[in-house]
Amino acid sequence: MKVTSGRVQRPARPTESKIQTRILKQDLTGNFENKENELSDGLNKKRLQILLKGYGEYPTKYRMFIWRALLQLPENHTAFSSLVDKGVHVAFLNLQRKYPIKSRKLLRVLQRTLSALAHWSAIFGDTPYLPLLAFPFVKLFQNNQLICFEVVATLIINWCQHWFEYFPNPPINILGMVENVLAFHDKALLQHFMDRGITSQLYAWPLLETLFSEVLTREEWLKLFDNVFSNHPSFLLMTVVAYNVCSRAPLLHCDRKDDFEYFFHHRNNLDISVVIREVYHLMDTTPADIHPEKMLDAFVALTKGQYPVFNQYPKFIVDYQTQERERIRNDELDYLRERQTVENMQAEVDQQRVEDEAWYQKQELLRKAEETRREMLLQEEEKMIQQRQRLAAVKRELRVREMHLQDAARRRFLKLQQDQREMELRRLDDEIERKIHMRDREIATTAKDLEMRHLELESQKRLYEKNLTRNQETVAKEIRDDIDAYRRKVDLEERSFLRLMETDQTQNRNTQKLIEENLAKAEQACLNTDWRIQALHKQRRDDLQRNGCYREMAKLLQENRRKEVEVLNAMMGKETEKWQEAEEKDFQLKSEKKASALSDASRKWFLEKETQDALGQAEQPRGKGSLNQRGKRGDSTELDLLERVRSLRQRLAAQARSRCQAPRLLAT
Repeated sequence: MKVTSGRVQRPARPTESKIQTRILKQDLTGNFENKENELSDGLNKKRLQILLKGYGEYPTKYRMFIWRALLQLPENHTAFSSLVDKGVHVAFLNLQRKYPIKSRKLLRVLQRTLSALAHWSAIFGDTPYLPLLAFPFVKLFQNNQLICFEVVATLIINWCQHWFEYFPNPPINILGMVENVLAFHDKALLQHFMDRGITSQLYAWPLLETLFSEVLTREEWLKLFDNVFSNHPSFLLMTVVAYNVCSRAPLLHCDRKDDFEYFFHHRNNLDISVVIREVYHLMDTTPADIHPEKMLDAFVALTKGQYPVFNQYPKFIVDYQTQERERIRNDELDYLRERQTVENMQAEVDQQRVEDEAWYQKQELLRKAEETRREMLLQEEEKMIQQRQRLAAVKRELRVREMHLQDAARRRFLKLQQDQREMELRRLDDEIERKIHMRDREIATTAKDLEMRHLELESQKRLYEKNLTRNQETVAKEIRDDIDAYRRKVDLEERSFLRLMETDQTQNRNTQKLIEENLAKAEQACLNTDWRIQALHKQRRDDLQRNGCYREMAKLLQENRRKEVEVLNAMMGKETEKWQEAEEKDFQLKSEKKASALSDASRKWFLEKETQDALGQAEQPRGKGSLNQRGKRGDSTELDLLERVRSLRQRLAAQARSRCQAPRLLAT
């Protein structure tokens, strides 16, 4: 229900009963009271109260300063530091779990303040509502923890008097005071509470333990505590009664306990100024016998230097609770340790089980992989065998083709060689025929010259005969004898010359035939060497191909070490045999080359010797006299022929050497 501000509706009272009320008046003449109202910061409490009643609240800018003056805070830095240095109290280690606060700074300040209070007095470590009571001041003084602690401590000492006498239960005596005042001022509302089974622990204690922080906003709460700190400690209890009296209309419409709980734990549409005016009214109109001021002490500030001892609680209960809590904490720690041990063991067992399962799975995968590799290996071996068979068939075909090609090449080469030889023979025959023709022409010319000479001699003879007819007969006879001797000598020289020419021709033919045979042998040896070199090259290519195949096999069979070693050893043995065979063939080739070189040297020496013999025979003297003159042209012709034959032999020998050197270069 909407609660209107203004005059509070109160139940009608019978006129018969006259109740005496105590009106509080100020005695401004008392010197002692004036000294008591003087505050430490030069402020006067009475003047502040007059200002507060006039404006309803203190200025926001000076509120904290006024509160510190009203509460007369000693600001004991050393004592507070000693409490903070003790660290976080064990009772507030897990404060965040019960009171989750978004601000980490605010949570840390609250934790330190509560820990300092627990270290100051042991009961505060077991007080469950202490965080609710201290939180508004912690939030208000979070930047000055010393002031926050001293404000809360001053509040507990003065406004929380007799709260801890029935600990750990709520303060029954304080709640009884509230109930007596409520019964005096609003009996109908109290009867409504009693009819619904609502006690002071529900309509009064939630407001006290939270200091109205749950039912008021920040501005309303500050305005309320401006009045609380400016008056007697009983003002807080009167505020509880005033709050209920001002909310009587909605409370009278509540029938369930849940509704009452919700009402006293949540904000309501209530004017705080009306509540404060009602509190002042209750303070003035409450009888002295039930007035809380009678049972509560006046305000007492904290002492300077050290904080006072707070022991207004049943010590044996707190000690028993502390011992029980310590025992429970130790049991809980033992339980947590045992639980942690069990969890660790369970985790180890789970980890071991997971590792075992992973190991078994890995072994299964390895087994499957091994089987797969074995199948792949068998397939590769089958493929390799098939490939080897195909390679062997291809090699056989290549060898057959190579043999056919070599045979065809050999036949072509032999045919070409034969054609070249036939061409050379024809050329030599043509040369010889030309030489013979030239020689016959020279002989015919010489014969004609001789006939002309003979005719000249005959003419001279006739001339001599005519001239010497008169000479003696002996002279004629001598002349005839000389002529006969000369003729015989000429015939003899001609026969010797013809025999020499026949001998030279025979020697030339034999020499040419021998040279051709040696040249054919040398060429045949070169061809054989070429064939061997080509065969060696093909074998080497086969070795390289086999080596590549072996390496591929080694890459494919790396996982199977044993078979890889066997295959590698076999390959190494085969390769060693091949290299030995290659070295033997290389050595054989070198020996054949040496033999060919020796044959070339012997052939060259033989050719040079024959040439020198022919030249020596050609340079021998042919005779004297006119025969030498007639044989000059024939000798020059024979020398030219011998020179040409020698140059031809040298050219053929050079060609043979070049053909022999070509395979040697290829082998190198």
